[in-house]
Order: sequence, then C-alpha cells, then structure tokens
Amino acid sequence: MKIKNLFKRVIALAIFVGALPFVFNASAREEDKGDKLQLTGDELEVEQKKESKWLDDYHKKVGFTYGAKATIQTTYIWRGLYSGGANIQASANVGYGGLYLDMWWNIGVTDWSFKQFQPEVDLSLGFARWGLNVYLLYIHNFNKFFFDFNNYAGKGNRLELNVRYTVSSKLPLSFIWGTRLSAADGYIDEETGKLVRAYSSYAEISYTHRFPYDISLYGALGITPWRSVYTHYQRGFAFQNIDIRLMKEWEISTHCGLRLMGQLTINPSGLAADKSTAQWKPLDPGWQSINGNLACCVYLK
Repeated sequence: MKIKNLFKRVIALAIFVGALPFVFNASAREEDKGDKLQLTGDELEVEQKKESKWLDDYHKKVGFTYGAKATIQTTYIWRGLYSGGANIQASANVGYGGLYLDMWWNIGVTDWSFKQFQPEVDLSLGFARWGLNVYLLYIHNFNKFFFDFNNYAGKGNRLELNVRYTVSSKLPLSFIWGTRLSAADGYIDEETGKLVRAYSSYAEISYTHRFPYDISLYGALGITPWRSVYTHYQRGFAFQNIDIRLMKEWEISTHCGLRLMGQLTINPSGLAADKSTAQWKPLDPGWQSINGNLACCVYLK
C-alpha cells in the first residue's frame, strides 16, 4: 500500500510540474500583450529575442526535419537491463510537421566472450510537438520473421506504445511511459500453468543539467509498475534503474557534431533479488545489477 501511495504522489507531482510552464507562459503573454502592440518591425523582432520562457520551443513551426548518428560503445544498456556487450549503433530519421519515422540498428556481441553477435533493428513511427512525443516502437531481433508477433516467453519481435513529455529546452525535465503491446512478453502462471501476457510497462523521470563548454549531466529514475520483463517476471512494482550520465559535445559544424559519454546504471530491482551488494557478473551479464558504459557518437542534425 505504501508503494502504491508513493507511486500516486510521484505521478501527481509530475503532472503538477508539467502544468506549471503553461500557467506561467499564459500569464506572461497577458502581461506583455499591451507593450508588444506598440512595437512594430525591427523593434518587435528584437523584443521577441529578449524573451525567456520555459515554453520557448513550442511556438516554432516544424517543417521538414532529418537527422542521423553513429555510436561505438562498450555496453548496450536499456532501461536498467544489460542487453549486450561492445557494439556499433546507428540511426536515421526523417519528419515533417511533427510526424516522423526513425530507423535504428544495433550490431554487437551478446557478452564479453565475443562468440555470438546480436543484431537488432528498431522502427519508430510517431508524432512530436509541443514537448509531447507519442510513438509506436517495433523491435526486431532477427530470430523470427519480420512482423511475426506470436507471443512466447523468450526473445523475439516486440511492439511498444511510448509517450514522452519534455517541458522545454530551458527546463529539460522529461517523463516517459512505455507499454509492450505484443510478442515476447509473458510468464507461466504458477497455478494454471498457462502463459500470461504481462503488458510489461516502464515509467521514467529524467533531468539534464547543462554546464558551460557543452558539458551536461543526466540523471534518471525508472520504475516498472507491475510484474514484467524488466524484473524477469519475478516481482510486481519495482524501482528498475538509476542512471547517471556525463556527456561532452563538440560542434564540428552547424549540422555535425561529436559526443563522448560515460554512464553508470544501477538496477535496484536486481539488488533486491540478489539480497546482496551490487553484482558484476561478466559470465552471466543478463543478471548484472550494476553496469557501466563508455560511448563515442558522431551525429548529423
């Protein structure tokens, strides 16, 4: 009961913080309206550039967009889970008016024995506008045919619905909720012996603090609200991951840049299951409760 009450308070706080920018932005617009009516031409443009609001991103028009990036990293970590060893990841996206299509690739080894490779392709179709990003995510692991969503307790194709909200670039506080809709997501019920679909879900709150010289510090707290793949179907509500990431960027040109990153991930759910201190298990990486990652990324925008 205490966990449920805590979860409700976190959701209420998230909604409150997310609504604050709209309130402040609306009041600021009313106060400035009278003064702006007296400005024209170059004076109005200069005044607009002086404005500083939390919702600075939302009034901009969205036309054709594109982007691409390639990353070399030591570990593939996803939502607190070890998902692979050294890898190369790349992505490309196109969009117009907020509607976008993104394709992401991963080629890497499953563990540090370097005996087995684990290719993966993800496709995302979504709409991003006013800080809100809603998208369908299709994950393909190459051990089944494309778009084969037969449900079974193992790895395979997956389909997710994800919703992300970011306040703005001036207040980079983000919230995300993702639910697995189909495919490899189930567990055997102890009483009936039947396979139960879990609808594994994940929620996260994160914040990025930017320092001078294009250095940023990212922190995130993730949970899973019920029995799911994130806890290997062993537990109900659980704190899934605590992430700390330090990043440095260099702008090569207006459309190209370089990014270096170091990350530490702790899985509280894994610690509770182990009933011990943080575990580093290179021979059984799927059950590690602490992970680190170093990455180098080149991106186009």
